[in-house]
Amino acid sequence: MLWTEEMFRTKKPIIAMLHMDALPGDPMFGKKDSMIKIVNQAREDIRSLQEGGVDGILFSNEFSLPYERNMSFVTPACMARVIGELMQEIKVPFGVDCISDGLATIELAAAVGADFVRGTFSGVYVGDGGLYNNDFAKLLRRKAALPLDDLKMLYFINPESDKNLDIRELKEIAKSLIFKAHPDGFCISASAAGQDVEDELIRSVKQAAPDMVILCNTGCRVDTIEQKLSNADAAVVGTTFKENGDFYKHIDVKRVKDFMAVVQNCRGM
Repeated sequence: MLWTEEMFRTKKPIIAMLHMDALPGDPMFGKKDSMIKIVNQAREDIRSLQEGGVDGILFSNEFSLPYERNMSFVTPACMARVIGELMQEIKVPFGVDCISDGLATIELAAAVGADFVRGTFSGVYVGDGGLYNNDFAKLLRRKAALPLDDLKMLYFINPESDKNLDIRELKEIAKSLIFKAHPDGFCISASAAGQDVEDELIRSVKQAAPDMVILCNTGCRVDTIEQKLSNADAAVVGTTFKENGDFYKHIDVKRVKDFMAVVQNCRGM
């Protein structure tokens, strides 16, 4: 049995993204914005996601664009406040992702008692933000020191927004990471957010690492999720749950329910 089946109490779990609004210090945070407003919006989104039937929630600072490689202290502090204020509302396993900063992600997880984390914890990438070098030796030592023995770590091994400078095939990177870092899962992405992951890519990584949890990380929609779950063990779902599938909108409970109805059918097959 995969650990995801124990944590989420189902096969093929769906982890829903909860994109926090822009936080203090972010370029998109306006003069009329406030932490109270951010908390209240997150509360509405949590309720919609859980009413819609998702299996887990992943909190991220999605609107902290452009993302910081070494995050300002205010960002994880604000994220911790949001999660802390809403802790009594959260009825499913939850995780955190301080985007582009693995160390901040680990430390936030310790502060809020997260069940899992997602992030680009290893490898070297290049993109609009420049060179992105990850020290996973330092990161895993920090995790051990806190200590966070039960924290599950979901690794990006091909982030959608940056180019991997490692020229090995993805399945070879996966096998190497399993030996060196003992990750708990791999998130497989397309070349851009919202685009479909190639089914063969998911299959190749799963074949190379049959005991590893493989998550489809992008392109999961009501018309594609059945196919994605035929190859992946779980999925991370964000934009498609929002009003009209618009990244900049908030959660539409009907879209969540329609999506999860298809997922339930997949589980029964």
